[in-house]
Formats: sequence, C-alpha cells, structure tokens
Amino acid sequence: MFELLQDIWLLLKERRKYWLAPIIIVLLLFGVLVIAQSSVLAPFIYAIF
Repeated sequence: MFELLQDIWLLLKERRKYWLAPIIIVLLLFGVLVIAQSSVLAPFIYAIF
C-alpha cells in the first residue's frame, strides 16, 4: 500500500501535476468513509452528513 502511494506521489511530482493531489486525497477519504460505514463508526459518519 505504501509503495503504491509513493509511486503515485512520484508520478505527480515528475509530471508536475500537483493540482491532482487534493482530488486524490478527497477520493481516498471518501473510500475510507465507504469502508467505515460497515463498522461501528457508521452512526457517527451519518451524523456528519
């Protein structure tokens, strides 16, 4: 997992596509929310939205 993130960061850095970093971070956060909905944290996540 860490190697994948490192490769993505190196690609963004090499191609100077820094504007993609916030988009990737937001997508990762949404992915974490989807995974967390099936856990004990679900009631707290629903309260956010």
